[in-house]
Amino acid sequence: MGRAIEELPARHDGRLPLVLIACSGGPDSLALAAATAHFARRGKLRVGAAIIDHQMQSGSADVTESTARVLEDMGLEPVISRRVTVDRAGHGPEMAARLARYDALNDIARQTGADAVLLGHTRNDQAETVLLGLARGSGTRSLSGMSPRHTIDGVQYRRPFLNVTREETEEICRAEGLDPWHDPSNSDTTLMRSKVRHEVLPWLEDHLGPGVSNALARTASVLNADADFLDEQAAEFFRRARLDPAASSSENLELDGGAVQAAPAAMRRRMLAQACVAAGGETPTFERLSALEQFAMGYGAAGPLQMAGKVTVWRRRADKHCAKGRLEFHGTA
Repeated sequence: MGRAIEELPARHDGRLPLVLIACSGGPDSLALAAATAHFARRGKLRVGAAIIDHQMQSGSADVTESTARVLEDMGLEPVISRRVTVDRAGHGPEMAARLARYDALNDIARQTGADAVLLGHTRNDQAETVLLGLARGSGTRSLSGMSPRHTIDGVQYRRPFLNVTREETEEICRAEGLDPWHDPSNSDTTLMRSKVRHEVLPWLEDHLGPGVSNALARTASVLNADADFLDEQAAEFFRRARLDPAASSSENLELDGGAVQAAPAAMRRRMLAQACVAAGGETPTFERLSALEQFAMGYGAAGPLQMAGKVTVWRRRADKHCAKGRLEFHGTA
């Protein structure tokens, strides 16, 4: 916890760093708010909060209002509540809510000039995330679970509680005299994460012995460092394969087909994913990235290949500059 606070960058205006707690009113985020408020009382930083009402459950406005009062009583300032509309088009309910939540958090962080947004994910959440990634057959990045820190559209997010268990956040709430809200959707086993939480992980603990959740969380920690290193190496491969980057717009870029094909498989997949993002698209799913890799290697139809985020990839023929042709990534602004 202390490390996440101490590593906040110094502000140019000389004021103490401002962090926002993304708080649902549940035990994890309330415990995080209480712990972070302790640092504020010691003059280490300023602490505010952002409460997002997804309007997906009856009574959500009341939960938002009562949570805001609790946080204000802790001394958090500012405490900002935001009501969002969850657009489920093309997404499941969990992903749709997540997208709406992060859009709102980004907006509030910019509005307040916050240096970081703190998320209350715990070691239990990390174990669930790794297991879900494993079930989907994802790569190293997905199996590395949730990163302790990441950036979305220029906003820093940190997860100080990844080494704290859900049982410990409940204990913090009891010690602080807090009465957290328990989201009923967390018990809805028709949702995949809830099924993993209430059925799959307990079954594994019963049949493989206690400690499975901790082992999964440790796996995430190790793989996270590995994935970071591999991404850094892939960025260098991407830089070298890119043709005349100074002349390419942010939505259009070209890669030397020979450089892509010659790259080690672990690098090739990552550099292709980075190209999609650089062209203004999204990180491809495992299936779409596999299709893009085959396309880049010269297999299958001539294209073009459509990627998520309105990015189209074209495969051009060899010329005197690129003996094995080139890949063109065209994004739509």
